[in-house]
Amino acid sequence: MALNILLVGATGLVGQGVLKVLLQDPGEPQVTVLVRRPFPAASPRVRVIQVADFSTAALERLDLGGFDACLYCAGPLPQLLSEEAYREATVGVLERVSTAFARANPGGYLVYVSGAAADAGSRWMPLRVKGQAEQVPARVGLASTCLRPGGIRPTQGERSPHRFRRGIYRLGAPVLALAEKLMPGSFTTTEALGRCMLALVRAGAPYPPIVENRQISAFASR
Repeated sequence: MALNILLVGATGLVGQGVLKVLLQDPGEPQVTVLVRRPFPAASPRVRVIQVADFSTAALERLDLGGFDACLYCAGPLPQLLSEEAYREATVGVLERVSTAFARANPGGYLVYVSGAAADAGSRWMPLRVKGQAEQVPARVGLASTCLRPGGIRPTQGERSPHRFRRGIYRLGAPVLALAEKLMPGSFTTTEALGRCMLALVRAGAPYPPIVENRQISAFASR
């Protein structure tokens, strides 16, 4: 049977790439995207669940049962955010979504896109908050894998929701491509992330708790 996937963060750069991988996969997984804004369904295999916000009350009203896995690609950039605001948008939202998913899918599996060098004990705020987020799935009873990509290169026509990043990706595309070849431990692509996630779901338990940047390509090629 085809996989049934819940995708969170489909409007972001990584989420766009993961969705494209899912829709191009010959196994034809079914995809439900959980979003806060209107989202055009790109395929009959895409179902859209739109909520006004990711509050506990809003999420409790949803039917999130029957999924094989949740692929969580959401999260803001830390620039111009206080630690409190960044933690709420990163850890708080993940905890509420994970709790709702776990309630509907006891013993479920979640793949979380974290970041390179994430560490709850880090002195650098973004890494500390990402590390705290990595602890959420286990706390709510979910098996999980945290992906820790470094630099992410869009390779499937994805468009960053952040204007200044769109310019960086457009002008820096040749440099990013070269960096990926020269430093495979520090750079990856949106396509590799999507393929890695899909491979992890299909492989089943036991799930690796952490997949570092260099390992992402290895899982993606399975």
